[in-house]
Amino acid sequence: MASAPLTRPSDVSVAAAASKPWVPNHTTGVILDVVHYAYPIILLFFFLLSFTYRSIRSASNASHNIAPVTQRGPGGKPLPRTDPSRNIPKEKLEGDIPPSQKHLFEWLSVGAALTFIGNVINVITHALYSRKEQWWCGQPAVIYLVGSFFVYCLFLISLLDSSPSPNGSHLATWICAVVLEIILLAASLSLYTHEHRDSHVKGPREGPLRFRMTEWEITEVVIDLVRILLLLILIGFYRIFVSGPKAQRKKDEQKPSETTSLLAAQEHAENGSAHGNGNGYGSAVPLGGKHAHTEGAPAGWSRPVGVPSRSWWEYIKGYHVFFPYLWPSKDRRLQMIVIMCFIIVVIQRGVNLWVPYQVGVITNELSGQSGRHDGGEIRMPWGPICFYIFLRFIQGNNGVLGAVRSTLWIPISQYSYRELSVAAFEHVHNLSLDFHLGKKTGEVLSALGKGSSINTFLEQVTFQVVPMLVDLCVAIGYFLIAYDAYYALVISVVTFWYIYLTIRMAQWRAEIRRTMVNADREEDAVKNDSMVSYETVKYFNAEAYEFNRYRSAVKKFQDAEYHVLFSLNLMNVTQNMVFMLGLMITCFIAAHQVTAGKSTVGQFVTLLTYMAQLQSPLNFFGTFYRMIQSAMINSERMLELFKEKPTVVDKPDAGTLPSCEGDIRFNEVHFSYDNRKPALQGLDFHCAPGTTTAFVGESGGGKSTVFRLLFRFYNVISGSIQVDGHDVEELTIDSLRRHIGVVPQDTVLFNETLMYNLKYANPDATDEQVYEACRAASIHDKIMGFPDQYQTKVGERGLRLSGGEKQRVAIARTILKNPRIIMLDEATAALDTETEQHIQEALTTLAQGRTMLVIAHRLSTITRADQILVLHEGKVAERGTHEELLERRGRYANMWRKQIRAQRAADEARVLKDKADRLRRETKDGIGLDDDDSPPESEDEKAKKASGSGQRSEGEQDDGERQGEHEQRDDDSTSSGSAIK
Repeated sequence: MASAPLTRPSDVSVAAAASKPWVPNHTTGVILDVVHYAYPIILLFFFLLSFTYRSIRSASNASHNIAPVTQRGPGGKPLPRTDPSRNIPKEKLEGDIPPSQKHLFEWLSVGAALTFIGNVINVITHALYSRKEQWWCGQPAVIYLVGSFFVYCLFLISLLDSSPSPNGSHLATWICAVVLEIILLAASLSLYTHEHRDSHVKGPREGPLRFRMTEWEITEVVIDLVRILLLLILIGFYRIFVSGPKAQRKKDEQKPSETTSLLAAQEHAENGSAHGNGNGYGSAVPLGGKHAHTEGAPAGWSRPVGVPSRSWWEYIKGYHVFFPYLWPSKDRRLQMIVIMCFIIVVIQRGVNLWVPYQVGVITNELSGQSGRHDGGEIRMPWGPICFYIFLRFIQGNNGVLGAVRSTLWIPISQYSYRELSVAAFEHVHNLSLDFHLGKKTGEVLSALGKGSSINTFLEQVTFQVVPMLVDLCVAIGYFLIAYDAYYALVISVVTFWYIYLTIRMAQWRAEIRRTMVNADREEDAVKNDSMVSYETVKYFNAEAYEFNRYRSAVKKFQDAEYHVLFSLNLMNVTQNMVFMLGLMITCFIAAHQVTAGKSTVGQFVTLLTYMAQLQSPLNFFGTFYRMIQSAMINSERMLELFKEKPTVVDKPDAGTLPSCEGDIRFNEVHFSYDNRKPALQGLDFHCAPGTTTAFVGESGGGKSTVFRLLFRFYNVISGSIQVDGHDVEELTIDSLRRHIGVVPQDTVLFNETLMYNLKYANPDATDEQVYEACRAASIHDKIMGFPDQYQTKVGERGLRLSGGEKQRVAIARTILKNPRIIMLDEATAALDTETEQHIQEALTTLAQGRTMLVIAHRLSTITRADQILVLHEGKVAERGTHEELLERRGRYANMWRKQIRAQRAADEARVLKDKADRLRRETKDGIGLDDDDSPPESEDEKAKKASGSGQRSEGEQDDGERQGEHEQRDDDSTSSGSAIK
């Protein structure tokens, strides 16, 4: 390629042309330089701004259909809202396109980025060809080419990574790029087509005079035109492949369709706003019910199996639920401490900037380049050295400023941990029964222990991430001002690629680390479950199985840990390689300027010091990203715990129940734990004050469901439950439960003293009131026989007490609570006859003047109940007194006959066993055989005889029972135990 002539082809001589006055197009040149400098910065800023806007809008748009519910947690703080959108496909701002069309956008973006490579090749070729003329494009053009290529690579990466892609942020950036490219093209043509000076190593327009466009300038303009054409094609394809189909979809959605269900919108609205805890046991789901929820709710509080697909804004919105518990809004002293800590952080940023500069000052003093020495004599820089030592003394987290800041932050950290941990504990207690039925205790306890992870996460963001980003921005600005744009460009590119590669590799490691964390949790869960089930393990001689199970869990954790550590080392090598490449380039540039006399040795040392100091925040970013990721994964379970919402809450206008007479009425109550099988179907009954109502029937008939609904563990689907004429859903849960006492089948006690457990029902009760309640429950004398009496520790879950003792303690607690309504859930099940008699005596005392609801499998305990309800498949199959139900010869009479036969067989077997034991003792004592013709019966013969006596023909038994049923009814009832009166 030949060089352009230096003079215009005319009769005028070169000397005459050179002597002509020439006025450069100064304004056009300034515009060109400014746009060259600003092009990559404007494009990058515009892309980040549009990307941020789109992320926020997408996250908001994904949950726009969720009706906000104002609920308050402990201390009046707002409870986090469960996000139903996690079960609803997210609505996207732009629809995703087929892979073939997406590849088209990617290849066009690659072409646009390669045009800058073409410009670079053109510049390098021109510089080599015109090296004798010392041609160089100038710093503005270098910044434009390198910076723009870097930004376009960023666009390409976002196309590959983001979904959907391309999206609105790409379109906005392409439009902005076209505008800037047109400005550059117009300025270049305006400059090149007129008389102008060529570029030179001294400056952009310090070279020879040109009168027309050179071949190099024509090549530059052609490449610019190709780039503009590619950008316009990208914009056009976006309108065709993305915007057009999106507009058509919206248009189609607005058209009425004959195939669209009229109930679809209503169902979507109901489903979108009625999520519970996410357990299948959690909410009732009848058709048309008033408490419907989505059918696709996740089952149980399950561990996440993969990294959730969330945008950064969704993560921020998710974690912002913790902020009310972390900011000391009511403590002015702590707020002032926070402000002081931030001031110290700002001072630390200035110190970090000053230390490298001070090193350069000392170097110039010692090298004689400071300009302050006399006659070449180098003085000892006492002052600069002392000041440098002082700066290093207060610099960093280990310096004075860092120590002061850390000390001041201690009460803030303690406040945050205390508030968050207590709030999480209270929140779990406020969740409904459906959550606790589906939870895994080990995982909930692990999640509750992650308050420190949240605290660490926020502290690191506040005092590590933000200062690190400030340090990086200050470093770029410092290199731009103190050195030149080349350094700022190198630092910007190195910083970006360092952070980008760190994030990408950390995202790759996220799944690996999540696997390790889940394995660690599983190991803890196995260990916890095995320790809690200690007796069960011993019952089945399962020690070897438990050892192998735990060993397998540990091995699984260690396998995941190996992959985590290997990926960590690989990421460290990659980070170091990127930074060393940037350090090499900056050192070459600085060394060249020192040898050319453009900078001093002190500036070179300052550069090295600042680069070494810059490596710290970059290295820390990798470490920090791992710590943040670890903290986020560890705290994710607490976040999910906070997002769990109680399915049963007080209505905003709920009233209180100050007093209670005990009148209970179920009005056509329908309920289902899920949408597959109803638990109650039109249940209707009334309990007058002071009466006893018993519920009997086969398992699954709905007996326990009645208790759970009355105690407001769940809400009914349809119908109503009234207490003293008030709908329970119109009352506060606390005021209702204060008037209800429960004696469960399996009483669970705290691992505290008996006095603590007894006073748990009424902390204000006196010791004498506790003694009276225990006497009424027939347990006082037993407690006084213990070595520590009422200060006796009951053990884990009360295991040091027998079943009957725990039941009587439960009855005493209920007496201390003094409720008007008492629910007995098979309180005498699985107890021996003597213990059952004591329990029945205590229950008779407890029932005086109170409304009793009893679930009983032993029908002999409810023969004197005021009414007995036989439940079958959620309905009242029979109702009446004991005598009335026997006369009907229905389900209840059949259950009664079966229990009487079983009781008679058991009594006869017991008599035979006693006789056999007596004979065995007599033989052992040498009394000998009786004078009968035959020896005593063997044990097998006795058992067969007992079995035979209990297996008479059913017809004979039925006849006998029918003959004496009315005469023996009271005797049978009395002989089987005392009834609840």
